[in-house]
Amino acid sequence: MTEALLEVSDLRVDFRHDRHVVRAVDGLTYSVGRGRTVAVIGESGSGKTVSSRAIMGLLPPTAKVMGSIRFDEIEMVGLPEKAMRSQRGSGVAMVFQDPTRSLNPTMRVGAQIREAIQTHQKASRADAHDRALELLELVRLPAARERLEQYPHQLSGGMRQRVMIAIALAASPKLLIADEATTALDVTTQAQIMELLRDLQQRLGMALIMISHDLGLAASFADEVVVMYAGRAVERAPTEMLFAHVRMPYTRALLDAIPRLENASHAPLAAVPGQPPNLALLKAGCPFTPRCPSATDQCREHAPAFEEHEPEHLWACWHPCEDRVRA
Repeated sequence: MTEALLEVSDLRVDFRHDRHVVRAVDGLTYSVGRGRTVAVIGESGSGKTVSSRAIMGLLPPTAKVMGSIRFDEIEMVGLPEKAMRSQRGSGVAMVFQDPTRSLNPTMRVGAQIREAIQTHQKASRADAHDRALELLELVRLPAARERLEQYPHQLSGGMRQRVMIAIALAASPKLLIADEATTALDVTTQAQIMELLRDLQQRLGMALIMISHDLGLAASFADEVVVMYAGRAVERAPTEMLFAHVRMPYTRALLDAIPRLENASHAPLAAVPGQPPNLALLKAGCPFTPRCPSATDQCREHAPAFEEHEPEHLWACWHPCEDRVRA
């Protein structure tokens, strides 16, 4: 079994909102082996981005983080800011969803990469410039030398995302978190960026956490999938096992919502019915109950435990899905 680089155990994140305490992440547990890819999947508001920012130590002071986040044998929860800064970049780095908001529009691309390099290591401007060029070539940015002198607005969305990946790789991190890194891109560019991340992972030996709402991407690139709903993990398994034996109705609904090539072009797209719950107003029972076709009184009254029901396959559901019979 692959040695764990990251171990998240019973992670809970609370925010105070007016008179309510909102638990954005509730009891999340999973691990990431060295060189492995874990996809954390869920709709907006499921807690996946909050959990990733907790790993990075990038939550606002109003957040209360509890539980354990052990990265490379170091406990990150409660780590002083100075020590946390030493882990960011060289230990764990992050690629955010929107490169337009992440890049400084007033600085040239080369200057932003050099800044990231010199933040983490002693390097002259000339050495940092050479390293910036190497990074842009590593992420396969066309005409890399010319791009160093350009501003972000002069690049396409896919090019800007490659620049963000280059910045994230500046200090050779052991773990890279890609937070919806392809959401703002067209389908072709999405595939190119994910192939790039997979290639870089193999070449550099990094571990990778994919934060996404797209189970299709997880199927193609992840070794393990963690499905989140209302701040909780509701299903977790190795990727092939998960897709062969979906147990949680929410996972099944996400899977059914993936567009399929065999469907007619005018066929309506499937959607998960209803809306995600308001975390400040969660009631007793399973939070997916109002949207679940299999819900019973038991579901409304008691939340199921997230447990291992089959080897390596965990889920939280009183009425798990049965395997579909293939024609």
